[in-house]
Amino acid sequence: MKLAFLAFTEKGFALAGSLAQTLGGSVMRCGKPDSLSEWTRKQFSEADGLVFVGAVGIAVRAVAPYIEKKWKDPAVVTVDECARFAVPLLSGHLGGANSLARAISEVCGAQAVVTTATDVNGVFAVDEWARCQGMSVVDPQHIKLISAKLLAGGSVSVFCPYPIEGDCPPGVELTEKTPADVAVSVRKENAVLSLVPKAVVLGVGCRKGTPQDTIESVLERFLQESGLHEEAICAVASIDLKKEEPGLLAFCRAHGWIFETYPAEELRRVPGEFTASAFVSGVTGVDNVCERSAVALSGGQICHKKFAADGVTLAAAVKPFGLDWKYGR
Repeated sequence: MKLAFLAFTEKGFALAGSLAQTLGGSVMRCGKPDSLSEWTRKQFSEADGLVFVGAVGIAVRAVAPYIEKKWKDPAVVTVDECARFAVPLLSGHLGGANSLARAISEVCGAQAVVTTATDVNGVFAVDEWARCQGMSVVDPQHIKLISAKLLAGGSVSVFCPYPIEGDCPPGVELTEKTPADVAVSVRKENAVLSLVPKAVVLGVGCRKGTPQDTIESVLERFLQESGLHEEAICAVASIDLKKEEPGLLAFCRAHGWIFETYPAEELRRVPGEFTASAFVSGVTGVDNVCERSAVALSGGQICHKKFAADGVTLAAAVKPFGLDWKYGR
């Protein structure tokens, strides 16, 4: 978590420095060199968490012009300069402000003043659980529907085709079928709220000179056919012949995906049954690029086999991952 601390007095600056030394992050005294508005504008877009060492009112006025949506805004926490209270102001769950306030509490002894309804009522916080488990929330506007159901004393059904370690929190019931209140899956399911593990590796093959927009178009069709969430993709793999392919490199940069390549001899050794092509073998030295490279990088199993269009081949594999019921309390 990239943190930025801002203080307004020498005493506050000393506390900010102490917190940053333990938690990591940058520290600045207001006005040296940036003004309050300049620092806030910059850090609101660049940092994962903003910590104001000073009055709550100052922080509220500073961040107000930049607040957009709870699933986009960074965590914002205020700590008084005497280290008595750490108050999460913004993005308590998805942004991690509640957890950050608790971490600050452990460092300096300040009381974490957590006010989110699920926390104060001891109810399962589905959005914080998703964040702690490294999952994307596809329908964040529906979080309130799940929380409201739990706060009213009801239960929510969770569909998850993967094992979850530990016992279900109170009010949560696992189900083996959909529709469900919550679905935890790399695929699109019939659910009110979708939580997506970042566990899919996209294997890619393409003709030399294939432009980025062609790969993007094929990806869109691939996702429609496979039912996979784009948010599930964490990396892209291919053969080393494509390691300098401009369109493919631009495609990966645009999505922020890691890109790894493998030599043909290594891909040939990947175990499993793959969609073989004599033409591909003649050109690359291996009978399949997209499926084999996806498995090689993921270390898991194919979840959607080769899809070909416009000189591009795509396949997807799911890497092994674990889930549990722990989250930032």
